[in-house]
Amino acid sequence: MSEIVLSELSLDDLYDLMKEDLYDGLAEEITAEVHEALGRNQTPYTVLTKGLVAGMEIVGVDFRDGILFVPEVLMAAKAMKAGMAILRPLLAETGAPKIGKMVIGTVKGDIHDIGKNLVVMMMEGAGFEVIDLGINNSAEAYLKAIEEHKPEILGMSALLTTTMPYMRIVINALKEKGIRDEMVVLVGGAPLNEAFAEDIESDAYCRDAAVAVETAKKLIAIKRGDL
Repeated sequence: MSEIVLSELSLDDLYDLMKEDLYDGLAEEITAEVHEALGRNQTPYTVLTKGLVAGMEIVGVDFRDGILFVPEVLMAAKAMKAGMAILRPLLAETGAPKIGKMVIGTVKGDIHDIGKNLVVMMMEGAGFEVIDLGINNSAEAYLKAIEEHKPEILGMSALLTTTMPYMRIVINALKEKGIRDEMVVLVGGAPLNEAFAEDIESDAYCRDAAVAVETAKKLIAIKRGDL
């Protein structure tokens, strides 16, 4: 097979290739393609949406449908990250629009983060600004981050049945502060289910990263009155 020469591709073909290479988790190729697109006077936001976000949407759908699995999604997310490393500072300079802002972290007592990290990457891939608090977060840590970043979404993750109840403590802390209704609260993790999410008064349970992105987009649109 002959070598692909990026400079010889049309813009549409370049973006199609970017989507394919992102899907295949080819970070070096994505880096080269992002530079090529920027070199053709494409705005950072156009490269993000037409190349990276469009590619991650396909990854998200196939992950949800069981065609792709966690290792492949992590590879795609790594390639996405390589492209974002180039675009992020440029996007900040140009004040490109963001879909919304999310604060996310694993709850106190829990040090599992693979699922959370996938959500972070997929949310960034969908055009959200994500503040990742990491693992083992107390209610105070969530409140501090919310005060500082004013997110529209709060995401909480737990993998242990023993740490699941801490989500209720965080939501109760939001209520006490009178800020619960200011944001969408999404929860996720292997032992959770919709009944638990409803019981603790979160807005939704997200069974995986692809569902988290879909749910976040939908609930933010409803909150803003777009739907």
